[in-house]
Amino acid sequence: MSKTLFDDASKRLEKALKYVSISEDASARLKHPKASLTVSIPVRMDDGSLRIFQGYRVRYDDTRGPGKGGVRYHPDVCLDEVQSLAFWMTFKCALLKLPFGGAKGGITVNPKELSKHELERLSRGYIEAIADFIGPDVDILAPDVYTNAMIMGWMMDQYSIIERKISPAVVTGKPITMGGSLGRETATATGAFYVMNTILSKFNQTPEKTTIAIQGFGNAGAYLADLLANAGYKVVAVSDSQGGIYAKQGLDIPSIRHYKQEYRGMKAVYCENSVCNIVEHNCITNEELLSLDVDVLIPAALENQITENNAHNIKAKYIFEVANGPITSGADEILESKGIYVIPDILVNAGGVTVSYFEWVQNRNGFYWELTEINQKLKQKMLEETEKVWAISQEYNVSMRTAAYIHGLNRLGEALDAKGTRDYYLNN
Repeated sequence: MSKTLFDDASKRLEKALKYVSISEDASARLKHPKASLTVSIPVRMDDGSLRIFQGYRVRYDDTRGPGKGGVRYHPDVCLDEVQSLAFWMTFKCALLKLPFGGAKGGITVNPKELSKHELERLSRGYIEAIADFIGPDVDILAPDVYTNAMIMGWMMDQYSIIERKISPAVVTGKPITMGGSLGRETATATGAFYVMNTILSKFNQTPEKTTIAIQGFGNAGAYLADLLANAGYKVVAVSDSQGGIYAKQGLDIPSIRHYKQEYRGMKAVYCENSVCNIVEHNCITNEELLSLDVDVLIPAALENQITENNAHNIKAKYIFEVANGPITSGADEILESKGIYVIPDILVNAGGVTVSYFEWVQNRNGFYWELTEINQKLKQKMLEETEKVWAISQEYNVSMRTAAYIHGLNRLGEALDAKGTRDYYLNN
């Protein structure tokens, strides 16, 4: 039987288990998802035809609180992927000390092929199919790949229709006017920025002397590029699903973002008043971007981008995983042997779920915070947990990834053991 994404993800758990003292009961439970749901979603298309889409929702663990995780729309979505993402979310929430378990959802679809009307019908149909599986105290949804605030708003509205009451806390990442939180849209990038500054400073890697390449120019990648450029880092390469651009002297990130939003393309455009000139740059592939000779590489696209096949080509000194699962376990070993520091996804991109937690709290209290307060709370959370993971990595002389799983495992183990273990029952 071929190895699945979940098999690969589970290897990180096995490595961390050597360094923790949790019960056999707890480790056994963490190797299996609590519940998985597969649904068919019939959608009436604009031309009158009927299409059936496959949808998924996995609640991996809810020991520490209701499940929490995004919903992605992508042609490659499958149960194995969703289960792996829910697994990572479980450890991410524990790592950040959030009162959530891990969950994830998705629909197998290319959303670019759907009209806005079809997209809305699909989103509402998904909620119709999984309504009994989710809820503010059971499993809370959020945006992920190719989903956004508008889609989250449709989902929250549909759930409220089904429940016959306004239920904003069932979904985070909603429009502000529907109970969304300030700072949520940029939270993943902002959290990653805090982690990067903290880690790079430990190696005396100053912004002005640091070159960066970013694979993935979606919401997280694009906003992070802005933050890094404004802080003095030299962003020399960026890419999206169609390819990328590279300029040794650095890129004008705001102009690239403007061009991509305007024309759905990727070019380095420098603008002055109404005159725009294309700056000298090289067009590169995503594979070429990964092997650039830069200080920092940021995979911010999809999983399995760095594998055993291309890990030997990586030249960056530091990799910060903004995407979920962009590096396979086999590639991890190669990168570690090359002396490359990998800062894991469950820490780097945890800003999104952290501000989702803030949104959930605000929804339940009916009291909303200002952006400065949200960013202050986010920064405190990210810095605190980054320092703890760093300390664990130094204490046990392990990678930052293993240290992050050790940290999350300790918290999950305590919660699972609090319900009773084999030793507890035998000694009573």
